[in-house]
Amino acid sequence: MKYPSTLPHQHQQLLEQILAQFSQDARLVGIAAGGSYASNHMDQFSDLDLIIAIDPEHYAAVMAQRFQLIEKIPGCVSAFTGEHVGEPRLVIALYAPHAIHVDFKFVSLSDAAQRVDDAKILWQRDEQLTKMYDMQAPCYPQPNAQWIEDRFWIWLHYGATKIGRGEYFEAMEFLSFLRTTVLSPLALRQHNLTPSGVRTIEMRLPQFAEQLKATIAVPEPRSLLQAFEQTVALYQTLRQQESVQRHAEAEQLALSYLAQIKATVQSNPYA
Repeated sequence: MKYPSTLPHQHQQLLEQILAQFSQDARLVGIAAGGSYASNHMDQFSDLDLIIAIDPEHYAAVMAQRFQLIEKIPGCVSAFTGEHVGEPRLVIALYAPHAIHVDFKFVSLSDAAQRVDDAKILWQRDEQLTKMYDMQAPCYPQPNAQWIEDRFWIWLHYGATKIGRGEYFEAMEFLSFLRTTVLSPLALRQHNLTPSGVRTIEMRLPQFAEQLKATIAVPEPRSLLQAFEQTVALYQTLRQQESVQRHAEAEQLALSYLAQIKATVQSNPYA
């Protein structure tokens, strides 16, 4: 097998152990790798993102035994399922001695064609995974500018209420949400790049990443207000490149509310 040129040797060793073990299970019909493996952009910090395709007749049984399969690979020190990222089919594992993170996404063969990137097939039975991939091209979820505009100004109001109430850490977390859900996906999509939140934004859009720095705050009201104002300015600039029906009344109301919070803060010498 020809591996990506950027695949670290330690990752390759672990991957070969996984392939050797999993290929012995007759219920599994294919294994593919996505993420930085598929794009040949791996380094020592990369995960292994694996898709494990299962014979539909044995899907329930394999899902019930996922951890036993994963723990057969030497070096597994811990593993858990991926509900926190909305993917219960996923098992995330850590392997010693080199602390390599592996994502195992178990899917029924009938669902394998639905994928977000051009995953590379590592092993399969009777070309079954190839046939599924030929049926449908990969498609990464794209930001919906209208969906964002329908929500942004209510989100802004929500963030402002947190500053007004003194819930500064909550407001900081919400700024992170807006960077990941709104600003970065729109900017990346507008530059014909995969809109994967803030991931590698520093390398892919360095000038925009510099602008994002102004949306980072410390848990103090003045800092938070400046960060929210910069968030608004960036969103309004990005929105100019999108075809959306603007919610002008909601925008004005939310901006006025933010200005009221700012005036209150500025009038408080201890803020």
